[in-house]
Amino acid sequence: MAIQRMDNVLVVVEDLDAVIAFFVELGMELESRGPLEWGGAERVIGLEDVRQDVAMLRVPNGQGRVELAKFHRPKAIVPEPDDAPANTLGLRRVMFAVDDVEDVVARLRTRGGELVGEIVRYEDVFRLCYVRGPEGIVVGLAEQLG
Repeated sequence: MAIQRMDNVLVVVEDLDAVIAFFVELGMELESRGPLEWGGAERVIGLEDVRQDVAMLRVPNGQGRVELAKFHRPKAIVPEPDDAPANTLGLRRVMFAVDDVEDVVARLRTRGGELVGEIVRYEDVFRLCYVRGPEGIVVGLAEQLG
């Protein structure tokens, strides 16, 4: 049996409002937001006495989602270091195709985004960069050329 699709990526955050604003500025659409009140969630994630708020954002064409979770109980664990470099083990970034990388970077800067390196041309195919947003979340941006 083959995978049908990638449904979403989960990002655990402390400041849900700031991270939602960052992803909305990127161009995602807020699909839903509220407390997670499904008792089965504790069994799925392997934690007890869970209280959390979640937000689901989707790309405009509906083909991808980012789920954000703020844990009130138990408290989220903070990894070290906060600004982990690209060669740190684990999930490092989520890449988005964009129309105009310069415009998106400028808009994300208004929401606390900072370039990790610089905007670089990859042959005649893409302009690429990484942007670190609130809480150290890194998004990759790819503008297709030609």
